[in-house]
Amino acid sequence: MTTANEQTGQSPRVESLDQLTAHLASGCKPEADWRIGTEHEKFVFCRTSLKPVPYEGETGIRAILEKLGEETNWSIIQENGLPIGLKGEGASVSLEPGGQFELSGAPLENIHQTCSEVHRHLDAVKKVCDPMGVAFLGMGFAPTWTRAETPQMPKARYKIMREYMPKVGGLGLDMMHRTCTVQVNLDFASEADMVKKFRASLALQPIATALFANSGLKEGKPSGYASYRAHIWTDTDPDRTGLLSFVFEDGFGFERYRDYMLDVPMYFLRRNNKFIDAAGQSFRDLLKGELPAAPGEVATMEDWEDHLSTAFPEVRLKTFLEMRGADSGPWARICALPAFWVGLLYNGTALDAAWDVAKDWTTEMREQLRDDAARFGLKAKIGGRTVQDVALEVLEISREGLRKRARMGNLKEDETTYLDTLFDIAKSGVTMGEYTAQRFLGALEGDAKKLFEECKY
Repeated sequence: MTTANEQTGQSPRVESLDQLTAHLASGCKPEADWRIGTEHEKFVFCRTSLKPVPYEGETGIRAILEKLGEETNWSIIQENGLPIGLKGEGASVSLEPGGQFELSGAPLENIHQTCSEVHRHLDAVKKVCDPMGVAFLGMGFAPTWTRAETPQMPKARYKIMREYMPKVGGLGLDMMHRTCTVQVNLDFASEADMVKKFRASLALQPIATALFANSGLKEGKPSGYASYRAHIWTDTDPDRTGLLSFVFEDGFGFERYRDYMLDVPMYFLRRNNKFIDAAGQSFRDLLKGELPAAPGEVATMEDWEDHLSTAFPEVRLKTFLEMRGADSGPWARICALPAFWVGLLYNGTALDAAWDVAKDWTTEMREQLRDDAARFGLKAKIGGRTVQDVALEVLEISREGLRKRARMGNLKEDETTYLDTLFDIAKSGVTMGEYTAQRFLGALEGDAKKLFEECKY
């Protein structure tokens, strides 16, 4: 999730729906200006108790943020006088509802820079947290602790969501408090380019889910899923999640996505950096000055930006496209996720080839694949093929797209090297979620301490 930017108080009023469409279209930029923004979340746990770390206390989230700010010289983001994040170097650190740390990376030119950014961040948090007996875990779902054991972060937005989630789905609170993801934000040149990228990435998102599946444990037992995190999203909130079948319809573009977002119920309205509970209410009413939670208040462009951040489809459109289908995982896979999608979407030939893989899939096939990829991982099937087979084909397309980019790193290797870990997984046919669950019950004999030591950063 995204931490809301501080309000300027100078945002223009929304006078017409065309302004909302224009905001989305403002993301169009020439290929030379395309960038890569990587986000990754990780669990924070006490190495002695193996429990999640609370907000307060000498080794709590607040203390970590304050010491990390000192270490990095990043400025602290506050809400109601409490530290809730950091910002610096074009990036930010924010808190997820259960205390998960999220690094929202700067817009960078290549995957080598992304990996360097991740490396610097993980080095900094380790330097701060090692003396505190605290460590970070890269998995898609908290493997041992319960929801009741998970702390709650003091952010007003999350309080509103906690109260609303049980009204619209069965697993929304688990999504908030016990999941971690890695995602990448990518650019587009035009509306037509956005549509092509949106369709290809949305159709293939379950393939990424299978490749990155890493949540095979739940409360110390097999979850029954390769990616329990992905399953959770199927029972969170149908109004703001899913594969958005309208994206594949004729005429899709910025305006159609605008209309979708206008139909997504609100969570909140911010005024003077205070959050007003508007959960379930309509942004259309805000446009008319008739929002029940704030009668007379009218929509500003900052309100629209806030609202765009409250939908959680498998691919999300803002002024860029967000790929949202992957579980968090080890360091190498944080780098692999942007490499996978950049290879597919930032080269025209690769993008066409990627769409060719999925263009004949029906809505029903895509929806079934979403469910099956979460449960069965690479063993799922689509159109008479295994996901393993599709994944290997798509990885080859991505590798060729990265080769054609020819962005060289310090070791004189191009970006294709970051796909190696995904090829290993695809060739094995066994997801990390399945492997970890099997190893935990087998070689590790159910010893959570050994599991955490193996999986921590």
